[in-house]
Amino acid sequence: MVRNPLFKHIDEMVPWNAREHMLECVAWTPEAPDVMTFTFRAEHEHIWFRYLPGQYITLELPVGPEPLLRTYTISSSPSRPFTIAVTVKAQKDSIGTRWMFENLHPGMKIRAIGPLGDFSYVKHPADKYLFISAGSGITPMMAMTRDLGDRDPDTDIAFIHCARSPNDIIFRWELEYKARYMPFFNLGFIVSELERTQLWSGLKGFIDRAKIGLLVPDFLERQVFCCGPEPFMATVRESLISSSFDMENQYFEETFTPELPPPTVGVGDSGEAEKLFTIAFAEAGVRVEAEPGFTILQMARSAGVRIPAACESGICGTCRVKCRSGKVDMQHNGGILDDEMDDGYILACCSRPLSDVEVEA
Repeated sequence: MVRNPLFKHIDEMVPWNAREHMLECVAWTPEAPDVMTFTFRAEHEHIWFRYLPGQYITLELPVGPEPLLRTYTISSSPSRPFTIAVTVKAQKDSIGTRWMFENLHPGMKIRAIGPLGDFSYVKHPADKYLFISAGSGITPMMAMTRDLGDRDPDTDIAFIHCARSPNDIIFRWELEYKARYMPFFNLGFIVSELERTQLWSGLKGFIDRAKIGLLVPDFLERQVFCCGPEPFMATVRESLISSSFDMENQYFEETFTPELPPPTVGVGDSGEAEKLFTIAFAEAGVRVEAEPGFTILQMARSAGVRIPAACESGICGTCRVKCRSGKVDMQHNGGILDDEMDDGYILACCSRPLSDVEVEA
């Protein structure tokens, strides 16, 4: 009898434990207008996917002469480890996502970097959760809901999602299905627009303190995870703060647009010009004098040295490089792990030299 080589028990496989991977697209699924889920498997069939629900990866998209790097939250659940999926929304001016819609098809292979991120219920366990999202910010909430639904369907979850119209609600039918079979899953939708003949039994308008309280009366007792456009999250924060919510211990949000400290101007506190340091890019064989306040990534670009980068905010981890020698001031936003820093890695986009530095780039 010949055994099917594609079938392997998970204990015969190895986990996804490197930072760079080749993924093969196996399916694409329309979710809403201009929203698509792309599902991937590992390039080698003996690998299974290990990550935290709510984490993200960076995809290297072959858009032009230089690959385009774009970061997306994983929308699938690690409780189903043989495939991984991202759900993406194509905006009017988007380049990478539009390329995916028009070109990415089953059988195509692309490089992925990750996973990374601490936005997960695993990092912040609680007895009761409240997930609040808008637009494509639903993806980490969906990953966490799917994971909890598989591991512990009795988990107490309140889920509020805001969309422009009922047709724009991503994962609507799956969420409504979960609301039927998960005994403690409370679902609420808020839409801002309705067509003239469209029937709608949910709330209409924009999220505010009153709507949160109406949909989830015990929200003060819950661990809150929030993701969406910054104005939306600002409204949620203001609503919770006005209700004396414990923001420090019970509120967590995911954002891909943090502010980095501005570059210094090259003059120290004493009024004297700051000392200039040298950055050596070992693999490129290039050595440059660092401009005061500029990051290693900025100086690499000025010297014609390519270091892959996506968010450039210390989040995605794409620009991770090994620092062979020297010291840097690294103001990251969660894009690098503690053990990576212990091994001498830095993020070039948010690291500024404090001495002469040599990096593997």
